[in-house]
Amino acid sequence: MKSTDETPQLTELLVNEATTLEESSVTQSSENSMGEYQQLKQELYLITLAITAVAFATVVYFYGLRVAGNYLLGAVTGVVYLRLLARDVDRLGTETMKLSLNRQALVIVLMLVAAKWHQLQILPVFLGFLTYKAALLVYLVRILSIAD
Repeated sequence: MKSTDETPQLTELLVNEATTLEESSVTQSSENSMGEYQQLKQELYLITLAITAVAFATVVYFYGLRVAGNYLLGAVTGVVYLRLLARDVDRLGTETMKLSLNRQALVIVLMLVAAKWHQLQILPVFLGFLTYKAALLVYLVRILSIAD
C-alpha cells in the first residue's frame, strides 16, 4: 500500500522538476535572444555611423560642404528612423501588436522640407537617409560571409 501512495507523489515531483527545467531553458533562451538582439541594434548603429562618417568626408571632398550638409541631414534622419524602428520592434508583442507610422511621417516631412526649402537638395538628403540601408547590407554580407 505504501508504494502506491508514493507513486503519484513521485510522478508529480518528476513532472514538476521537468516543467521547471523546461521553463528555465526557455527563460535562458529568451535572455540569450534578447542579448543577441541588443547586440544587433548596437552593431547596426555603429556601422551606420561609420558609413555616415566616411560618406560625409567623401562628399565634402568631392562636392563641398553644402552638399555634405544635405547628406548629413539625411543620414541623421536615417539614424533617427532606425531608432524609431528599433523602439517599435522592442514594443512589438508586449505593448502593441502593430508598428507605428511615426517613421513614415518622419521621412515624408524630411522630403517635403528638402523640396520646399531652396537651400536643401533632395538627392543628397535622400541618399543620406538611405545610409542606414547600406549598414544593413554591410551587416548582411558580413553575416553571410561568416556562415560560409
